[in-house]
Amino acid sequence: MNSQKDALQVLKETSRTFYIPISLLPNDLKAAVASAYLCMRAIDEIEDHDALDNTTKAQLLRAISLSLQTGTGGHGDRFGADWGASRDRLPEVTQRVDEWAKLAPPSIAPRIWDATAAMADRMAYWAECNWTIRTVADLDSYTFSVAGAVGLLLSDLWAWYDNTQTNRTDAIGFGRGLQTVNILRNAREDKARGVDFFPDGWTATEMQAYARHNLEMADRYTESLPPGPALNFCKIPLVLAHGTLKTLALGKEKLSRDDVMQLIGQVTGR
Repeated sequence: MNSQKDALQVLKETSRTFYIPISLLPNDLKAAVASAYLCMRAIDEIEDHDALDNTTKAQLLRAISLSLQTGTGGHGDRFGADWGASRDRLPEVTQRVDEWAKLAPPSIAPRIWDATAAMADRMAYWAECNWTIRTVADLDSYTFSVAGAVGLLLSDLWAWYDNTQTNRTDAIGFGRGLQTVNILRNAREDKARGVDFFPDGWTATEMQAYARHNLEMADRYTESLPPGPALNFCKIPLVLAHGTLKTLALGKEKLSRDDVMQLIGQVTGR
């Protein structure tokens, strides 16, 4: 229990969007989703790190993937050896990735290791090509790599916990929709570091339409869920994604903290 409390504290420090829905889940499911989120946040911090070159990012990501592929949840000592001089530049959530991998119940942990390893390999590919996106197919590939696959993992976690069944195509849309809203929200910062996720010729108008299309799938995914923890979880990031997209369409940069808490309150009744 102490390890789960510690993980939730790190989660709270890294994500205001996902801390609340994860913290409200039943205990075993909470451990599994927290493990998945923190593992993926750990590798995401490498992908987005502003002080690491792309070659180093790819090396670090592949080291994590290979360690997770041992099927034991990773080895902290091996990470330390592979990370070398980069270790001190990595945030806590990344340095402790082996702990997050071992947080989930043993019966579902290997699925989380597999998903994280696959995502780390995909991130390494995108780092090596400097996230070059020219076509809609490129955008589809990237958003599947880092988010659509998360939707599939969530579906597996719901099924593992209480046999909740989902439409897996809509699960991909759920992940893609949330990721596209993040792309729109972070577009200015991404361009400042030389990365542009917009296909050639696209403006915010086309990217917002792409986000809306995928959020329609996310709506279907969520609306099809029976009452229970999966539905309670999905409603919160989805309402925040819709709220953020509306705010961006009005020319504002992001939701205020008060806006976020108000939207979460509408979903949770708190």
